Amino acid sequence: MKQCHLQTVLQINLQITKTNKPLQFKRVKRSVNGILLLDKPLGYSSNQALQKVKWIFQAAKAGHTGTLDPLATGLLPICLGEATKFAQHVTNADKTYIANIRLGVKTTTGDAEGEVISTSLVDVNEMQFEQACQQFVGEISQVPPMYSALKHEGKPLYEYARAGVEIERPARNVTIQQITVNAFSGSEAVITVTCSKGTYIRTLAEDIGATLGCDAHLTGLRRTETAGYVMTQAITIEALEALSIEERDALLLPVDSAISTLPKVIISADSAFYFRQGQAVWQAGQIPESEFRVYEEDGLFLGIGRLLDDGKITPKRLVNL
Repeated sequence: MKQCHLQTVLQINLQITKTNKPLQFKRVKRSVNGILLLDKPLGYSSNQALQKVKWIFQAAKAGHTGTLDPLATGLLPICLGEATKFAQHVTNADKTYIANIRLGVKTTTGDAEGEVISTSLVDVNEMQFEQACQQFVGEISQVPPMYSALKHEGKPLYEYARAGVEIERPARNVTIQQITVNAFSGSEAVITVTCSKGTYIRTLAEDIGATLGCDAHLTGLRRTETAGYVMTQAITIEALEALSIEERDALLLPVDSAISTLPKVIISADSAFYFRQGQAVWQAGQIPESEFRVYEEDGLFLGIGRLLDDGKITPKRLVNL
């Protein structure tokens, strides 16, 4: 037996020597469900941040909830496991940013990552700047910047921009709920903006400058709130890496927190059995809206339901928790 074992070891060593490659072991992936609120660092793309978090948690499945440019920092909810089914609800929610604007300088990208293409004199006081900002509160029309991830014929616009090709972009409507001027000093300003999804703060900064008769670009951007989640709940990558697996899992918010704005409907254990099978069930009482969160009477979250014309409720999106 010893001779046989020795022969096997020699064969393995010989095989490693021949291939000149070490034996590789596949990393075990975990079934992790919940939402992590990440404080995205400067320089990371949203996808890089997502992949880092996915690796740290050893998660089998993960997705982010709306792109933040590498220049931007702040709140980026990461959905793990079953929470990915509701990522779009977070993506579609209103967002709040703190934006740093420099007047008098225009760049190729509309932010500090681009090259300076023009400069202009700035003769603006704080009241004039405040009045210019307020002109953009409400529903406005924006032309998306060339340096954006929007697709044209299957390619993101920034690829065309880097090649020096200008693509005509149709304007689209977005809504600015509020703009607050936090600081102003001649050519530098800090504002807080609450807006609908799809709003480009870079474009807003340029448009505010144009209203004042000068160039402008974004020098910093930090997302502080989205879908009811706030920055104080977020954790940095460095702090996350320092925790144990158990401590990391404890940070995860419940899957249903992504849809907390939807009304809640509770069904009996018997109805829940059929609901989980994808079947429509009767529900006593008035249903508040056509779409809602559904829970079993013991508090277990089942997913999103919708109301049928015959008064039954049927699953729209089920979870497996």
